[in-house]
Amino acid sequence: MEVLKAIILGIVQGLTEFLPVSSSGHIELGKALMNYDLGENNLLFTVVLHCATVFSTIVVFRKDIIQILKGFFSFSWNEETQFAAKILLSMIPVGIVGVLFEDKVEAFFDQNIILVGCMLLFTGFLLYLTKFAEERQAKKVLAAEQVLDNSTELDGQGKGVSFTDALIIGVMQAVAVLPGISRSGSTISTGLLLGVDKSKIARFSFLMVLPPILGATLLKVKDLMEAPPASFDALPMVAGFIAAFFSGLIACVWMIDLVKKGKLIYFAIYCFIVGTIAILTGLF
Repeated sequence: MEVLKAIILGIVQGLTEFLPVSSSGHIELGKALMNYDLGENNLLFTVVLHCATVFSTIVVFRKDIIQILKGFFSFSWNEETQFAAKILLSMIPVGIVGVLFEDKVEAFFDQNIILVGCMLLFTGFLLYLTKFAEERQAKKVLAAEQVLDNSTELDGQGKGVSFTDALIIGVMQAVAVLPGISRSGSTISTGLLLGVDKSKIARFSFLMVLPPILGATLLKVKDLMEAPPASFDALPMVAGFIAAFFSGLIACVWMIDLVKKGKLIYFAIYCFIVGTIAILTGLF
């Protein structure tokens, strides 16, 4: 039974990590609804599931990652090196939060569904704002097509992520440690509001999560080895990891397509509904 619950939560994690509806929020809601409590291993389980979706990201973006690494190790200030530098810059805010406020962050992961509901409403608000950003980008593309007298869609020719954008998006990633705030939703929404091209912000958002999550996972593994818990069942962890990995593969590809098509408004409505239900459930 515990393994089945872990598999269900793994599937939820894989789908919601990439869809802009908050994976951590849904995991906490799932734990509360199924009465699934791993005690002192709760946060470790969450990190394991996040690690699984990181590997999903690596599989989907393997060509991009190889290209970035090749450019980075050429030791020249090329496009790939600049992209890697922006990724590192975006990590600073979440790194500060992780180092200075780790205990306080862990306290949020305790089936606090009222907090989750409020943060889902915040995520929905951010996603709703992207409607105006997408309309603005569409007008710019139309204007460019008219100037060039070319009816072909200018996909991928929009603004890229600047160093300032990377830092601002990194701040939003740090805010998204709160359960209920979607990491992909907040970072992609922020990028779109900053005027970044849809395809470029989706790529940056999914790649920027790799170093922080891998780092957090390694730290938890280190802590586990130094002070193993009194009781530790590896089977639910493994089952959840596998479920999250394969569902994450599907969701990652799907989300990239959804961002390009500008379908985020539907997820805003979803977050408003689920957030409201969560708040009412917690209150009554």
